[in-house]
Amino acid sequence: MTADPRVRFTHDIPRLQALTRPGATALVQGDTRWSYAEWDAAIDAAAQQLATHGVRPGDRVAVIGENGLVVATLIHAIARRRAWPMILNARLSAREIDVILTHAQARLAVCAIDVSSDAASHARRIDAATARWGALPALQVSATRAAEPEPVSDDPNHDVGALIYTSGTTGAPKGVMLTHANLLHVAHWSGALRGMTDADRVLAALPISHVFGLTSVFLASTLYGATVHLVARFDPQATLALIAREGVTVFQGVPAMFARLLEHLRATAERPSPRSLRYASAGGSPLDMTLKRDAERLLGVALNNGYGMTELAPTVSTTLMDQPRNDDSVGPPLPEIELRIVDAEGRVVAPGATGLLKVRGPTVMRGYYRAEHATAQIIDTDGFLDTGDLARQDRDGALFIVGRAKDLIIHSGFNVHPEEVEAVLSAHRDVTLAAIVGRPAADGNEDVIAFVQLAPGATADEAELRTWCATHLAPFKRPTRIIVLAALPASSTGKIRKAELREMAARGLGPACGTT
Repeated sequence: MTADPRVRFTHDIPRLQALTRPGATALVQGDTRWSYAEWDAAIDAAAQQLATHGVRPGDRVAVIGENGLVVATLIHAIARRRAWPMILNARLSAREIDVILTHAQARLAVCAIDVSSDAASHARRIDAATARWGALPALQVSATRAAEPEPVSDDPNHDVGALIYTSGTTGAPKGVMLTHANLLHVAHWSGALRGMTDADRVLAALPISHVFGLTSVFLASTLYGATVHLVARFDPQATLALIAREGVTVFQGVPAMFARLLEHLRATAERPSPRSLRYASAGGSPLDMTLKRDAERLLGVALNNGYGMTELAPTVSTTLMDQPRNDDSVGPPLPEIELRIVDAEGRVVAPGATGLLKVRGPTVMRGYYRAEHATAQIIDTDGFLDTGDLARQDRDGALFIVGRAKDLIIHSGFNVHPEEVEAVLSAHRDVTLAAIVGRPAADGNEDVIAFVQLAPGATADEAELRTWCATHLAPFKRPTRIIVLAALPASSTGKIRKAELREMAARGLGPACGTT
């Protein structure tokens, strides 16, 4: 929770700021600037519109879009109706959006068409109607759907503040139920540990549909009264211009963002000017040490590192501003977060030893929506959540993530599970077998590498398979390379030997056109 007793729920944040600092700038989208009073009024107006569309407490309401005034406002408007906000990245494919809307039994879907052509495409597909809700830019709203509302309790430790879908550690998307208390704990401490004040100007380029962008950037910044610059899609040149023009002081991103920024700086010999940044941090995927050093040199500030996962709202640990590090530690855990590092038998390992990381505390999700069995598999009877990651903790409390115990790929900070991509490729008429592995990239990302075995006589090439993937998968899930093999390596029982494929991917085997 937060230090201010007036903030019990996430939607209390803009209301408190509107009462105490009504004229201060809250949100900036392009040339539009909203004060906290204007934003709070827009939230109330949108909440009233949601009521007219039949949204009730406990309903699930989807917001399909990218960072902008519509998404930033509807998150709180939905919560003020005591419904569950579902923030969906508009860059998800039609298939992915439909699977989530069906599973969540969404009462309503609202598309933020003003900053996202992809959202407009989804709106056309679901036959949404154009609407104007008060001061908000034009948006499109689906028909109200039949759905059963979930119980609400007026308890921030129980009521869901965000339902965020993730592939998690299995291929099927799971709805992570994060309570208001989960989100506010991370927002409070994320802001406190980076010294947030109402003088800060924050670059919000991380998608608010991603829990990192939602909690650590958006909620944390507004909780401390900062000005948030909403950026629909990250662009290196535009980012540098915005930092210089607006005097941005805080920039958080995934490592791939910093890598793209460095590429632009090297190509143009441009330098950030003026050097207004006082805090920068990376999270969502491993931070390469060369990238860290280069970013620090060119940006003029330490590049902090952190670790988390959607099911933990998301932050588990972060490096500290007053204790800069020259290693790849992800820092000590947030206050009230308890770590347990265990061996294969569940026994706590010796200090400094590597083991499976488990986490307990006020950020552990309420559970997976409509998936009690999956929840029980990841949260034990003591309340510890199994992260699936291998880690060690130094005697000074600093945590190091050694690797992942589960076969999960992280690309641009998003979870990509092989089973989902394999299922899409295998659904192509020419594909007999498909196997997906991750390959570490220089920018801290992981590339998604696909190996496929075609049916006899099939003629599909990489271009055709890429087009197929583009139709069915979000950009971050699409394979970087698709390599056709005469036969995938398999054991005597028919199980594909992914270890061999990982070695092939690491060696870069297979020609650029993807056939071998």
